Amino acid sequence: MTAEGLVFNIQRFSIHDGPGIRTTVFLKGCYMRCFWCHNPESWEPAPQLQLFPNKCISCGACLKACPRGCHEIKDGERVFHRERCAACGVCARECYAEALVLTGYPITVDKLLEEVRKDEVFYRNSGGGVTFSGGECMLQIGFLEAALAACREKELHTAVDTAGNVPFSHFERILPHTDLFLYDLKHMDPERHRQGTGVDNARIVDNLTRLAHSDADKVWVRIPVIPGFNNSPYDMEAIADFLRTLPPPARVELLPYHRLGESKLAGLGLPKGEQRLEPPAREHMDLLTGIFTARGVAAVHA
Repeated sequence: MTAEGLVFNIQRFSIHDGPGIRTTVFLKGCYMRCFWCHNPESWEPAPQLQLFPNKCISCGACLKACPRGCHEIKDGERVFHRERCAACGVCARECYAEALVLTGYPITVDKLLEEVRKDEVFYRNSGGGVTFSGGECMLQIGFLEAALAACREKELHTAVDTAGNVPFSHFERILPHTDLFLYDLKHMDPERHRQGTGVDNARIVDNLTRLAHSDADKVWVRIPVIPGFNNSPYDMEAIADFLRTLPPPARVELLPYHRLGESKLAGLGLPKGEQRLEPPAREHMDLLTGIFTARGVAAVHA
């Protein structure tokens, strides 16, 4: 197959992105800008250079390698002129300290299949498979459709991790090749959703409704629990009440916020959030999960 996509990570031995042991393929590009995002390197649909100054050993290799003069030492301080950077990756290849990392590279379906099949024995033994995530993997719908079809042809279990903010026609294209959808649901209030993610939730809610009525057994609803955004009992009651109107999804899971994305923002030259969020306590996760149970919606939390 000749279809080509842009990925930024292929994570082996993943156990949090669907059943069993899995390989998760992270695709570049996302419409949304969730302020808590743990993969901000996924947002732009193009390669990007990340800089981690704490890893820099001031060897000067990047200064010599960069064809655009993006790196310099000025008054003893390392300076990166990001506005000049074309993300060619030359400097990153010379940086053995991994202070410079090029995020995003093209891959064909054939090459991807070769990579994910390296762990095929683990999928078979654990009931695992391949998960496509992002960013929003469904933005690269042509590549995703071809990759899913190739995996299914090899009898690999397939999952798609999505925020649902795409035309429903995208779902229709990949439904025949997808065993499971991991569907993010973040908030029921359209304006609060827009404040937290950059978009309202109308299409997301509509797509989940249509998907659940199409085949609810293929759907795991995953709710990120974000302090100050959707972690109140009232917020969870609204989500639970909505899910009660749908054919029951195969699984409903609450995912506590974690801080993995904070260091990545600086590496991309992006501003950090104004407040440092604290991951919710296990007792609070128990409380929120109990709200779903009390409304007849089976739910678990990580």
